[in-house]
Amino acid sequence: MTGIALGPGVWDAIRRHGAEIYPNECCGALIGRDGVVTEAYALPNTTEEGPRRRFMVRPQDYRDAERRASEHGGELLGFYHSHPDHPARPSQYDLDHAWPFFSYIIVAVRAGVPEDMTSWRLRDDRSAFDQEPLTYGEHNPHPDTTSSVH
Repeated sequence: MTGIALGPGVWDAIRRHGAEIYPNECCGALIGRDGVVTEAYALPNTTEEGPRRRFMVRPQDYRDAERRASEHGGELLGFYHSHPDHPARPSQYDLDHAWPFFSYIIVAVRAGVPEDMTSWRLRDDRSAFDQEPLTYGEHNPHPDTTSSVH
């Protein structure tokens, strides 16, 4: 399993977005190329089920993310969201709404402070998620502080 890598500033951008939106779930698109995320593109959480425990990406927001990726010479690699006061593991709701070809990054935010961050990929048969390696850049597992969510 190859996993997904976060380019400069992306690690911090996702974590910061989760902290800013807490106690609700944040969500956004992962834009990049060849398994390297170059931008965490914030999207509105438009769920009608309550943003504290759910997130939803509207079709128009999905199209906007694809357009942004194309305009920047990249592609849509997946999505990220936060789990306020819960582990960075997919829920049944996440499983029910995922697509097999994307990466799904989850950041746990406890009491407004970002903690663990993991990445998941849905099995082709949609039966479960498998955790995939999540790295910062090509070799460095540590975040930096140079960028923000766009």
